[in-house]
Amino acid sequence: MDTPCYVRVTSRERQGFVEFNFSIGDPTLFLEMILTERAFDEFCKTNRVKFLTPEQEDMVDRNEAVWHDSVAGQGPEAYDESEPN
Repeated sequence: MDTPCYVRVTSRERQGFVEFNFSIGDPTLFLEMILTERAFDEFCKTNRVKFLTPEQEDMVDRNEAVWHDSVAGQGPEAYDESEPN
């Protein structure tokens, strides 16, 4: 696969499991997944994943906030950060 795959680890607190977000191409569109440590390592190797940088994580978080705060039916383009909610 030539399209980059991304991983963002969200938790390693469960006994032997890794919770993470997996995306293909666009880090803002992701699946929430959970695998054992061993399966996670193999998954990352097989998919040649790139781990999100702190800057990319911030971008994903901002994107989620925009969708969360947007007006139903209008999408994120209706969100204006300059105006208080």
